[in-house]
Amino acid sequence: MKAIIYRDNGAPDVLQFVDRDLPSPGPGEVRVRVAVSGVNPTDWQARSGAGHPKHFSEVTPHLDGAGTIDAVGEGVDRSRVGQRVWVFMAAAGRPTGTAAEFTVVPAGQAVPLPDEAGFDIGAALGVPALTAHRALTVAEDGPRRLRPGALDGEVVLAAGGAGAVGHAVIQLARWAGATVISTISSPEKARLATAAGAHHVINYREGDPAAEIRKIAPDGVDIVAEVALGANLALDLAVLRTRGTISTYANDGGKPVELNVLQNMVLNTRFQFLVLYTAGPEPRAAAAQDVAAAVRDGALPVGEEHGLPLIRFPLDRTADAHRAVESRAVGKVLVDVRP
Repeated sequence: MKAIIYRDNGAPDVLQFVDRDLPSPGPGEVRVRVAVSGVNPTDWQARSGAGHPKHFSEVTPHLDGAGTIDAVGEGVDRSRVGQRVWVFMAAAGRPTGTAAEFTVVPAGQAVPLPDEAGFDIGAALGVPALTAHRALTVAEDGPRRLRPGALDGEVVLAAGGAGAVGHAVIQLARWAGATVISTISSPEKARLATAAGAHHVINYREGDPAAEIRKIAPDGVDIVAEVALGANLALDLAVLRTRGTISTYANDGGKPVELNVLQNMVLNTRFQFLVLYTAGPEPRAAAAQDVAAAVRDGALPVGEEHGLPLIRFPLDRTADAHRAVESRAVGKVLVDVRP
């Protein structure tokens, strides 16, 4: 089979396009013939070695993807052969990600994909959608699971709504019944956040964004899904309701975070830092189930018209796909594994 591998950490040039033997699924595993592989920031960070120690002599990258199960290991229902699936965290603690014609994953990490949902949708789920689910289900007095109506009456602020996680936050929060506000930095990103389903978009670089948000949510925002905590903390606290939650999944820009302890004590602020690797198996499994339900409801479409442009590369140009993600391309970067 054709695969992308790297043996040493470094720039995208360490990625090699090679032939490898077809892997066999072990007990409790399935083999997936990959159609589309999704690329996330954590994929290039792992390749570069930034905060991700390399545990294997050779690695096929990428956590997310979509395709068809073509073989199952011992203990897995054989009726799953031929099932269309989306795959998450394929390369987490394993050397075999989705940047290959076939990958092997634990059966629970290959989630059925409805026939009406394309492989592009499946490959765009994974890390972004599961992270978004986690961000929306950690509030002290909020739901632990998402479904239609679970967030009725809640106000969610999706920072960076034009990014992959922000896009999923908007879609999942709207599906669950929340009023969704998104902060953006340009008219083009405003258009994308609106296409994703945000009820309100506010350019945080213009005017008084806190006052604009307070007009929409006089009592404050219930949940902030935050991508740049250091840069946005002052705005978040200015609009957060008492006992509100700031769920932060990144600190884009790297600005140091300085906390006014008394301010946060008075607010009873809940800060939830989150990353899927250490979230635990139960929250990940619950998130996968709820995301699957949202997909069945047609709530997680992708593409320019749905607020998430798709940027495509063939498998042998995976290095260029990594460069696109590293350069902060707006949209979802996909690798077409099956022509």
